[in-house]
Amino acid sequence: MSNEVKQYDAIVIGAGFSGLYMLHKLRELGLSTRVLEAADGVGGVWYWSRYPGARCDSDSIYYSFTFSEELYKKWRWTDRYSAQSEILAYLNFVADELDLSSDIQFNTRVISAHFNNNKKCWEIATNSGETFLAKYFISGVGCLSTTNVPPFEGAETFNGEQYHTGRWPHEKVDFTDKHVVIIGNGSSGVQATPEIAKEAAKVSILMRTPHYVTEARNRQLSKEEQDQAFANYNQIRECYINTSGGIDLLRTGKSAAELSEEERKKLLDYVWETGGLSFGTALSDVAVNKDSNFIVSQYVRDKIQEIVQDEETAEQLLPDYYITTKRLIIGTNYYETFNKDNVELISLKENPIDCIVEDGVKLSDGVMNCDVIVYATGYDAMTGSLLKMDIRGRDGQTIQEKWKEGNEVKTYLGLAMQNFPNFFMITGPQSPSVLTNMPAAIEQHVDWIADCISHMEQQGIQTIEAEKKAELSWGLQCDEIANQTLYPETSSWYTRANLDGEKRGFVIFVGGLHNYRSICDNIAANDYSGFTFEKIPTTVITE
Repeated sequence: MSNEVKQYDAIVIGAGFSGLYMLHKLRELGLSTRVLEAADGVGGVWYWSRYPGARCDSDSIYYSFTFSEELYKKWRWTDRYSAQSEILAYLNFVADELDLSSDIQFNTRVISAHFNNNKKCWEIATNSGETFLAKYFISGVGCLSTTNVPPFEGAETFNGEQYHTGRWPHEKVDFTDKHVVIIGNGSSGVQATPEIAKEAAKVSILMRTPHYVTEARNRQLSKEEQDQAFANYNQIRECYINTSGGIDLLRTGKSAAELSEEERKKLLDYVWETGGLSFGTALSDVAVNKDSNFIVSQYVRDKIQEIVQDEETAEQLLPDYYITTKRLIIGTNYYETFNKDNVELISLKENPIDCIVEDGVKLSDGVMNCDVIVYATGYDAMTGSLLKMDIRGRDGQTIQEKWKEGNEVKTYLGLAMQNFPNFFMITGPQSPSVLTNMPAAIEQHVDWIADCISHMEQQGIQTIEAEKKAELSWGLQCDEIANQTLYPETSSWYTRANLDGEKRGFVIFVGGLHNYRSICDNIAANDYSGFTFEKIPTTVITE
């Protein structure tokens, strides 16, 4: 254990997409920076989420940094949707190309971060006993990094193997001749289930709420397609800046009412056959019009019944919420997997989990013996990673107190908070974050934060923090926009309802990344309106 105090201009938490780019930008400004990372390598969520079938759900050619054309054109993606191993290799490539690793401290977990109002700096303590002092404290932990493991009674007594998709072992897990129970059917469950079913003797999926799963149509990219991506760099960069999601998706610009039934069927067939996330964008009013949403939702429900052979199983797999108001999941052979003889579906609404026992999972109708339990239960999304830390602003106010344990989130732009000077959140709650292609949202946030810090350094500014009225106004603006859509109609992890079923308000800016970018840029151009600055005191020398 070390008691040494180390001083930097900036401390950044996390070495995923956010932390790597933030480090690069801060070094360009000439600021001494240290990235603290709990893992023993870069990657962020892609370091931990090594479960079978793990892939991104944005087309790979968009799931990259675009701030440097030279860097972009040095990496060729193998598949349309890249696997975890390739994404991790890409982030290591970026770290090597930009020579970042020397300023990253691995195997280091932040225990606390307290703002010292006398020194006007952050005091950060780690699990190794080190203390860091920094003018700027920046979170790059992301929205989906803290796993959500339901507190099932008796889990510690289970004699078999237990895994969480968000904390998967580095070595291969062998499912041969084993009965595997998968609890959860969100994105990780959808991706893992078909792969595990190829190997296991039996797979039992315990599902609480069925989700819409559309086809990914993943495939290898040809050299011609890779070359075309390089040739289209400017267009890809343009999508990052001027689209709602930071990615090119099919948009007809027409509502469902503007198309005939035959035209709608042809359009939705095309989206299904070509794969991807365009069910949320092909029709202009899916997110706001219940009738249009029903048409798209029913199309996917019909596909489920068409694919799944057992009528009872198909019925259990039918979602009843508005499509896209929970994360739209893309999968490969997910529904087809339920036609396999070694796969069964159990509805937890009809047969809930009582507890975990030595031999398996005790349901209301008895014990299901098994060899392996896989928790595909997702993350404590949006706020969980920050709420897990001891972060304190002025006068010792904790982030838990400010956000009332996540029940009343208050930020300005999802970037900063009143009473937490010089603390920045990359893709924090109340920003577009998870409704976008994440690298696009990350680049926008990091660029804005770096420009803000550059302004502060040039102007001799000691601290910046959000004004209380700006926080309140931003929260109202986020709610107002969300309430014009169908998103608040559904309980989801967008509202953190995946933790206990209780909705906590919608903590995402749903107005689109392009509009959000304009708002942020206008605020910066207007002398950072909504923020309060404190100048570095001028030392007066008297004789």
